[in-house]
Amino acid sequence: MDFLLSDDQTALQSELRRFLTDRVDHDLRTAAAELPGAIDRVLWSELASLGVFGIHAAEDDGGVGLGLAEATVVFEELGRVAVPGPTISTCLAATLGVEGAADGTAVVGLIRADTLLVEHLDGLDTLLVHHDGLVETVAKPDGTLLPRPLDPLTPVSQVEAIPAGDEISKAGERVIQQGRLLAAAFQVGLGQAAVDLGTEYAGQRQQFNKVIGSFQAVKHLLADAVVGIDIARAGVHAAAVALDEAAASDGANDSGGRSMSVDAARLVASEAAQRACEACIQVHGGIGFTWELDAHLFLKRSLALDATFGTVHSSHDAVAATL
Repeated sequence: MDFLLSDDQTALQSELRRFLTDRVDHDLRTAAAELPGAIDRVLWSELASLGVFGIHAAEDDGGVGLGLAEATVVFEELGRVAVPGPTISTCLAATLGVEGAADGTAVVGLIRADTLLVEHLDGLDTLLVHHDGLVETVAKPDGTLLPRPLDPLTPVSQVEAIPAGDEISKAGERVIQQGRLLAAAFQVGLGQAAVDLGTEYAGQRQQFNKVIGSFQAVKHLLADAVVGIDIARAGVHAAAVALDEAAASDGANDSGGRSMSVDAARLVASEAAQRACEACIQVHGGIGFTWELDAHLFLKRSLALDATFGTVHSSHDAVAATL
């Protein structure tokens, strides 16, 4: 396996980063929190036009037709700016050929059948349900928006029941596996954003007539966060390459090993992102706990992702079962 980005992947990363840096900032995130489902429809269409949601969908379904290796590059960049909305679910829906997912005309949510909590419900056009290895499309139920969600950009609604649906795919386990991988990539981006924010502040803030970044304790804190994110990024890329190689060989490789690589990547990414976000908050001191600093959004989004596509605890159990 070669984990270095190819020239095409580097170009993809650079172009998307340039767009997101110019387009998504603190003000946009703050404004999005007030929109139905915390979804900025204009931004959503712009992301779709760049091929974000169709990155891993077949060209026959209106997608770009690239592999998971490219998809993880894309979702790390989305994580760097904490793009609001069910980006992962919509991308997965595009791989299943759900109408409007790839071109951005539909915002799609994906939940497990055993939950009555739906993220971004007020902004969804389509809702998918996963159970027993199947994926079904269901009528969007009415729900009650819960106050004070963990992540302000991930509103959660409680519904009374999940309606019966129509089966669209028997590849539910594959879809959930890919969702865990893309969530891990998003967390790597969140952690990198926190490291960048903390490092920038450490290079400006002065105490005792010296920038605090010159103090050994601060340097070690940020250095440990950088190392953690780099290791997590390598794990995510390794899992993506393994899945792509398995797909290219018609699934001839060991499926258990591939699943473990995804679960392991998720565990490492989750821990690295949390440590990086906490380091960023600590470096900022008192201001790190304020609502105005986006560090809390990075941390909260990472924690929210821990509960999607099966909890991070299920990944712990899955990896432990192989030992």
